[in-house]
Amino acid sequence: MKVLMIYPEYPDTFWSFKSTLRIIGKKAAYPPLGVLTVAAMLPKNWQIKLVDMNVAKLKDKDIKWADMVMISAMIVQKKSVKEIVERVKKFKKKMVAGGPLFTTGFEEFKNIDHLVLGEAEETLKLFLKDFKNKKLKKIYQPKTFPKISETVAPKWDLIKFKNYSSMAIQYSRGCPFNCEFCDIVRLNGRVPRLKTAKQIIKELNILYKKGWRDGVFFVDDNFIGNKDKLRTEVLPAVIEWQKKRDYPFAFNTQTSVNLADDEELMGLMVKAGFNTVFVGIETPNVEGLEECGKFQNKNRSLLETVKKMQAAGLDVQAGFIIGFDSDTQSIFQRQIDFIQKSGIVTAMVGLLTASPMTRLYNRLKETGRLLLESTGNNTLAELNFIPIMDKKLLVRGYRKVLSTVYHPKKYYERLMTFLEELRIPMKKKFWFHGYQIRAVLGSFWYAGIVSKWRGEYWKMMKWSLFNKPSSLRYVITYSLLEVHFRKVCFEYAKN
Repeated sequence: MKVLMIYPEYPDTFWSFKSTLRIIGKKAAYPPLGVLTVAAMLPKNWQIKLVDMNVAKLKDKDIKWADMVMISAMIVQKKSVKEIVERVKKFKKKMVAGGPLFTTGFEEFKNIDHLVLGEAEETLKLFLKDFKNKKLKKIYQPKTFPKISETVAPKWDLIKFKNYSSMAIQYSRGCPFNCEFCDIVRLNGRVPRLKTAKQIIKELNILYKKGWRDGVFFVDDNFIGNKDKLRTEVLPAVIEWQKKRDYPFAFNTQTSVNLADDEELMGLMVKAGFNTVFVGIETPNVEGLEECGKFQNKNRSLLETVKKMQAAGLDVQAGFIIGFDSDTQSIFQRQIDFIQKSGIVTAMVGLLTASPMTRLYNRLKETGRLLLESTGNNTLAELNFIPIMDKKLLVRGYRKVLSTVYHPKKYYERLMTFLEELRIPMKKKFWFHGYQIRAVLGSFWYAGIVSKWRGEYWKMMKWSLFNKPSSLRYVITYSLLEVHFRKVCFEYAKN
C-alpha cells in the first residue's frame, strides 16, 4: 500500500511568520506533528510519503504514485484543503481525512471517501481494522478520550529538519478550564491526559540523535493542566536530560495564567530550558472574563501576573480578544494600554470568533446571531456573528488597536519594557546554527537600514548593548518578527 500524506498550506497569518522565515532561510515554523504521529501508527509494510505544502509543492506525480491519500488539517487551512481535494479527485484516488477541521465540520466534505475523526489512537485503529477486513465505513467517530500514555513517537524521517525553525512535541491533551469561545474541552476533554516522563525523554532522544539542536515547542493545550506530574516526574527528568547534553533544546509552550502563582513550577520550567510561554489574557475587562467563563483570569492583577512570569525568565506571548457582548468603546484603548504596559511583544489581538463545537457557537446559533463559519484566522477584521456593539465601530476600533500596538515605535517601546522586566537565565552552551548569521544580517538590513523606522531599531540596539548585552538575541529575533507583524497587522490595519 502506497500512502501519500498531505499537510495543506497555511495562509499568511499572525502565526505563520512567513516574512521572517524567508529572511533566515526557513520554510515553515513547525512540522505537522499530528500527521507524523499518524504516520508512525500505520502498518510497517506500507510505503509512506509526506508532502507538507508549507515547505514543498504538491506535484501530480505524487498523487499518481499513491494508492491512498491521507490529509489532516485545521480550520485555517480549509481553502488549501478544498483545492487539494479537487486535485486528488481528478486522479480518482481514495481519500482519508482527519484532524480538527474535519472533526468539527465533516458535513462539509461529502466528497471525501473516509473521515477518521477525533484522536487517531481510537478511530485510526478502527479504520485500519476495517481496511484489513475490507469493510470500510464512511465515518469513524470517537466515543472516548483515549489514553496517550502509549502513543507512539512521530515518524520524523518523513521530513527534512532544515526546512523548519522549530520542532514540536506533545506531553498532554486537554485543559481543566472551559472558556466559552474555546473548543479544546470538546475536542480533547477537560481532564488532561498525559504521556509518561519515559515517553517524553524517548521523543527528545530521537530529535537529539537526528541532530536537532534548537527550539522545541510543546504543543499542549495547557502544559500545566496537571501540575503534580510536571513537578515530580516530567520536569526533573527533562532537567537531568538537558544538563547531560549541555541544553541542546530551548522549549516554549502554552499555559494558563495561574502558572504565575507557582514560583517553584516556573523555576523548574526555566531550569528545564523553557524560555517562552503563550497565555490567554483575552481582556482586561472583568465583565468580559465573566462572560466567556475565563474565571482563572479573575481576581488577580493580570499585569502583575505577566510581570511575575517575565521576572522568572519567561517571555510571555499572549492572546487578546475584542468583541465580547460586554465590551464598550473604552475596550480599544484599554487593550492598547495593557499590551504596552505589560511588555508582551507578541500580542495576538483578534476579534471574537465563534468556532464550531464551542459553547459560544451554540449560544449564538440558538439566538440567531451566527452568520458564518470561522476562517480560523485570528487577525482578520471579519465577524462571523452579529455583535452587540455597532459592527462598523467594532471593526474600526479593532483596526486601531492593531495599527497602534504594531506600529514600529510602539512595538520597540514594548520590547524595551519587556527586556527591562525579563530575568535572563544563566547562559548555557551556545549552539551555533548557520541561519543565525542570516538572522543577524537580516536584522541589520531589514530593520536597521531599509526600514523607515530604523531609528527605533538602533535606539533599541544601543540600549541593549550598553544596559543588558545578554538581551541582544531578543533584539535580533524581535526585529525580524517585526517585519512579519508589520505586514500582517500594522499595514493591514491601516488599509
